Amino acid sequence: MGNPWRGEVSLVIDGEAQVLKLTLGALAQLEEALAEGSLVDLVERFEAGRFSSRDVLALIVAGLRGGGWQGGAADLVQAEIAGGPMGAARAAAELLARAFMLPEVEQT
Repeated sequence: MGNPWRGEVSLVIDGEAQVLKLTLGALAQLEEALAEGSLVDLVERFEAGRFSSRDVLALIVAGLRGGGWQGGAADLVQAEIAGGPMGAARAAAELLARAFMLPEVEQT
């Protein structure tokens, strides 16, 4: 459902596929929500495998908002996420990677 070329990631929440995307506005909200550091620090934590469940939740919420969702973190407390915590962590890492990937340039 999500288009990787547009930086989108799909995640099934409560049996419904959702599209997550980190828009500029979603990134700004994410940075504001971070308990410590910047987006660069967040990327480094994911690269080193030192991310927290708070990091994962903040990324999922930001991605959902970037995809047009109007909820907040509290709305996900009882949500059933496909793959459980590891599925959420994989989606968050993929979302973060896609947000900062440079598009491949076609050489002629």
